[in-house]
Amino acid sequence: MNSSAHRKELGQFLKARRAELSPRTVGLPETDRRRRVAGLRRDEVAVLAAISTNYYTRLEQGRMVPSASVLSELVRVLHLSDDQRDHLFELAGRETGRAPRRRAPQKAHPRLRTVLNDLSVSPAVILGRHLDILAWNPMATALFGTDFAKIPQRQRNYIRQLFTDPALRTLYADWEGSARNAAAVLRQQAAVCPDDRTLADLVGELSLRDEQFRQWWGGRPVVPRTGGTKVFHHPVAGELSLAWDALTCAADPDQQLIVWSAEPDSRAYEGLRFLASWAAASVMNS
Repeated sequence: MNSSAHRKELGQFLKARRAELSPRTVGLPETDRRRRVAGLRRDEVAVLAAISTNYYTRLEQGRMVPSASVLSELVRVLHLSDDQRDHLFELAGRETGRAPRRRAPQKAHPRLRTVLNDLSVSPAVILGRHLDILAWNPMATALFGTDFAKIPQRQRNYIRQLFTDPALRTLYADWEGSARNAAAVLRQQAAVCPDDRTLADLVGELSLRDEQFRQWWGGRPVVPRTGGTKVFHHPVAGELSLAWDALTCAADPDQQLIVWSAEPDSRAYEGLRFLASWAAASVMNS
């Protein structure tokens, strides 16, 4: 769609919305005189928006593009919803200027949780948008040495743990690679959801707290992967070279099951079995 077509669509949108409103809706007095048009007249919209009738007429005729400030006034006068506001600003090629929105907290999808609960030897977590940790199994607690249940839900985030928990910097043999990959995933989400306030707050927090995150966020991020190998230096199980896979939930693409596993009879698999026994004994003795 070219700029002329955008202006025409903008004019048609304003005209349609104007026709849906009554004088009473916008605080104008009702009269007994029959109105020649449905809804508000152009001059009434112009007066309410503090612009000239000629200016507003040119907008509806698709002859010009309004400024952001005029658009904001029209949003108010025409009682536009958030979605209608975004559409209006998009047609005009302007930034919305609207405060980023907070999205509702996620819960682990039952299907992913079922698979998670069936994993007795492989550590696994369910990650949501922003890399929030939605669920985990006992092996994940043992591998990371973190009781995720004790972390407040709003703070229970994988990338936050990576950059703020000193123990994870020594647990990962290649902490920098893992941290860069997590930052790249978050950067990709920010590009898709630029108006997500929770995501913006997380990025702001990590940028203030960690110089490396700030540098990597400002530079060109690496391309995220959906699988590979991670080496852990575990204080109890020793060195563990584990394959990891990210399984996306078909019912909710914003959720992924991250699984760390090892081939049966391998040294890493025996290490995981030892870790599982140690974790079970720790629970019994606690």
